[in-house]
Amino acid sequence: MTASGGPELPIEARLGAIADALARHGRVLLIAEPGAGKTTRVPLALLDAPWSRGGRLLLLEPRRVAARLAAGFMAETLGQEIGETVGYRMRGESRVGPNTRLEVVTQGVLTRMLQEDPMLEGVAGVIFDEFHERSLEADLGLALALDAQAGLRDDLRLLVMSATLDVDALLGVLGDDTPVIDCPGRTYPVETRYHPVNGRNDTARQQMAAVLEAMEHEAGDALVILPGVAEIRRLARELSARRPGLAVMELHGRLPLDEQRRALGRDPGGRRRVVLATAIAESSVTVDGVRIVVDAGLERVPVFQPRSGLTRLETRRVNRASADQRRGRAGRQGPGVCLRLWAEEQPLVPHGEPEIRQADLAPLAFELARWGINDPAALSWVTPPPGAALAAGRELLRRLGILDDAFLLTSLGRRCVRWPTHPRLAVMLERAGELDALPLACALVAALEGRDLDGEKDLERALRARLSDGRAFRQWHRDARRLARIGGCGLGVSGLAPLGELLALAYPERVAQRLEGPGRFRLAGGGLATLPESHPLAHARLLVAAELDGQASGARILRGVALSRERLEALYPETEEWRVSLEWSDEQGRLIGEQVRGLGAVVLDSRPLQAMPPGAVRQALLAGLRRRGELPFDDEGEQLRGRVALLRRELGDEWPDWSRGTLLEGLEAWLGPHLEGITRLDSVARLPLGRFLLDTLDWPLRARLDELAPPRLDVPSGSRVRVDYTPCLEAKQPVLAVKLQEVFGWSTSPRVAGGLAPVLLHLLSPARRPLQVTADLASFWVNAYPEVRKEMRGRYPRHPWPEEPLVAEATARTKRKG
Repeated sequence: MTASGGPELPIEARLGAIADALARHGRVLLIAEPGAGKTTRVPLALLDAPWSRGGRLLLLEPRRVAARLAAGFMAETLGQEIGETVGYRMRGESRVGPNTRLEVVTQGVLTRMLQEDPMLEGVAGVIFDEFHERSLEADLGLALALDAQAGLRDDLRLLVMSATLDVDALLGVLGDDTPVIDCPGRTYPVETRYHPVNGRNDTARQQMAAVLEAMEHEAGDALVILPGVAEIRRLARELSARRPGLAVMELHGRLPLDEQRRALGRDPGGRRRVVLATAIAESSVTVDGVRIVVDAGLERVPVFQPRSGLTRLETRRVNRASADQRRGRAGRQGPGVCLRLWAEEQPLVPHGEPEIRQADLAPLAFELARWGINDPAALSWVTPPPGAALAAGRELLRRLGILDDAFLLTSLGRRCVRWPTHPRLAVMLERAGELDALPLACALVAALEGRDLDGEKDLERALRARLSDGRAFRQWHRDARRLARIGGCGLGVSGLAPLGELLALAYPERVAQRLEGPGRFRLAGGGLATLPESHPLAHARLLVAAELDGQASGARILRGVALSRERLEALYPETEEWRVSLEWSDEQGRLIGEQVRGLGAVVLDSRPLQAMPPGAVRQALLAGLRRRGELPFDDEGEQLRGRVALLRRELGDEWPDWSRGTLLEGLEAWLGPHLEGITRLDSVARLPLGRFLLDTLDWPLRARLDELAPPRLDVPSGSRVRVDYTPCLEAKQPVLAVKLQEVFGWSTSPRVAGGLAPVLLHLLSPARRPLQVTADLASFWVNAYPEVRKEMRGRYPRHPWPEEPLVAEATARTKRKG
């Protein structure tokens, strides 16, 4: 099946090599620069490869928009409709037919296909596109595909492709013999200009002025990349009001496919266009006619907080790699201009963090249990899942009844597999039958997962509106009907009475109890949450927070539903059991204890405690340490943490993460066993915390620690000088503070971590005052030392200041001999 039509693209010259490499090796990396044509040309070409003719190919795209558009473009290239040779499949939407050989799928779909059929029967190869975006689902999909290939399908071909890739990291999981194919892009020169926006003024108006000014002086259409839909609509209003004749178009995931495709093409009436897009415009799609890119320099990413169990959307500066991708959009079809709405000196981090390091890992924990493993190390990861976040995800699933204590699926967990939702919502749907409320649960899940609830604070009113007129909410109606089909029910809802109970099934830690005064609530998962005093629920005794603003403490309840005590007790029989509750009081400086009944931190009844069980005392102390957010390490302990932090940074994840947050999350494992007999937090500061940590280090690593990160270094004078590793806790270099006279003869700066990490030298005067800070000693002797010598000889005449320090005798003496 050969594609015809369209201009020759750089990737054409590599198509044969890609197909041959896949035939010989089974795994290939393709690094293709923007504009090469990899997304749409490579999959079509591979349909002709002998190894693929008996099966289908899967092309994974990180975004629904890109999946739809890529499938549409390839089908059009073949002169066909979507669903013939080329189709697409994503959650809740599928356009494939009996003759479809190339399916463009979103990344979660691959995981589901693998879970349902680990053999991937009928699939000849899987292509991971835009892998540099490092979504959690892409990382998981690759790990599962590699496992299936190694154990079940050695004939399955895997192609990982991107504009930028961490080749070494990928070869670490794919194998060092994996072929790496490079392909240049087809881009034209792009001039970069900087136009900082003042955040104190109306941002949309400043963006509008920058866009219109650029269009006055440059040819072509403009692509404006903004962090979210709200910013897109604000700027669209400003532009439409100022220039009514301008074609202002939006491009984001909420639009129907026909509107997305319309945004990619030129205006039929010949008007100049401004396309306002989210980050989907960074890659995968080309917006025809664009010669101007205006980059707001921001991105919106979900960040999960393991301690609170909440995810919040964070708007932050874009990373350098993404900024360069956006810039390249201006040079796809001719010379262009990129206008960056920030100062040129604004620092940007080089790359974005893989999603696996900052996401809610409950879905990942669920998928691992479905795959039948309880140790993630059994799979090959480009970036292994962080232990603290995975533990938090597993604890949530255990609390929901999905996992047992061995992290394997319970009977409820196995039943939840049928629901294509977050595990929380799967539990709600699966248990909704207990409340005779499955239709309402389907309607509720569709609303919670949809994107059309923005601005609607009253969840009950929003649901009533949808249930009374589903046609006005087409996407919600499609999603709700899809869930109802899976559950074998209709959407006939008799009332909303069970709404609070349904939410409590999915969000037990968000059950909230009112404290003294209206609008102040304690969450079952710990922490406080608030409502305005005027809110109708501000006086409710119990409620469930359907949505919080994501802050770890003092969260605002954005949507909530009242819940009765009787219904809470019926849902969670453990609320009838008395248990010991101990809490450290900073005000009183002691532990306060009682017996309570309730759900987590929500206390329904209490009574005095006669004695404090040691286990409860230990847990209360650990909770107090977490609340303080600090660990009282002495200098030796901080040095140890810094040494290990340096080795982890330079040598990889075999060295443990001993950052403050990770240690606080894992207190039970490394500190808990040493708290016997301790009842006060100030006593913890007298414990040898560094030694406790060292005892947790695997013996092979412990044996190499002093060699790779020595506490002291030998200097030419014969002294052994202490290295300060605490700067490494902030990703800085280790420091060696030493008198300048003691390093005569050293031609280069010392290095640690097997030679990978330079040591920052603080060269001191005879009075131990700083003279120079350098990590390049050779340069210091040539360029800076003559001036230092000139100044210091008069101030310290009895100390050596030789003209040729590289051949002079180093000394620790404070005076010359004789």
